[in-house]
Amino acid sequence: MSLNLVQAWKGARARLEAAGLAGPVIDARLLVEAAADATRTDIVTDPYRPLSPEQEATLNDFLARRERREPVSHILGRKGFWKIMLRVTPDVLTPRPDTETVVEYALRDFPEHAPWRILDLGVGSGAILLALLAERPAARGLGVDVSEEALAVARDNAASLGLAGRCALLRGDWTAGLDGDAFDLVVANPPYIASHVIETLEPEVRDYEPRLALEGGTDGLDHYRVLAPEILRVLKPGGRFAVEIGYDQKTAVEALFRDAGAVLVTTVRDLADRDRVVTGEKKPLETSG
Repeated sequence: MSLNLVQAWKGARARLEAAGLAGPVIDARLLVEAAADATRTDIVTDPYRPLSPEQEATLNDFLARRERREPVSHILGRKGFWKIMLRVTPDVLTPRPDTETVVEYALRDFPEHAPWRILDLGVGSGAILLALLAERPAARGLGVDVSEEALAVARDNAASLGLAGRCALLRGDWTAGLDGDAFDLVVANPPYIASHVIETLEPEVRDYEPRLALEGGTDGLDHYRVLAPEILRVLKPGGRFAVEIGYDQKTAVEALFRDAGAVLVTTVRDLADRDRVVTGEKKPLETSG
């Protein structure tokens, strides 16, 4: 006898709980929905709908992969971020709710119809840049990444969201080759995990996320040392920046940006009340009179 939707969900949840995984209820639902081509509403309103043998086999495969600590985003190949859905592969970081703090801050005082130019350094899947462009229809953006594989994912996401016409994606080493005083807003989620900490991370991150997007050198600050003066160089006078940081890097990263000449430097906390995004501005031009 085949499983129905509610049996499949309860069984998946029990299996993930037995494996000691965090968040088994949500993971089980997402995997059942994908395997059975069902929605959350289907599970509630049509709980006895049977799964086909092929759907049961797919669900078993999904659960086995999750038991091996493969992220759900990799299993399904997609992840929701802000108000958009993104394709995700092992070549990019899985977008996380923490990073939505960058988007939330960046949208403050960003007029809806302002033709701002946005730069996203280390664009990855395109999460930050595309979330901003989706909210601000007059804005245009440039995303830079050193990984051509990551850029391919970002291009697919831009196309699927109908945003390819308003963003360019460039392979490059941070701001190398970019003109100064060119952008109204610069955002970034650079690698910030200290090298010696990588092996202590959860398997979902340590074994499945691209190391290139995680490792920030001996103290986790290598990329900020490069980025602070360069972000100030490419910003227009009065332009703003928002960069994600590790929970314990507030003081060091704020100091790097102040030393580079940034003004109004502060740190925004995320929903878990951890220091998450260092923000500030490039000093406006002096006006006479």
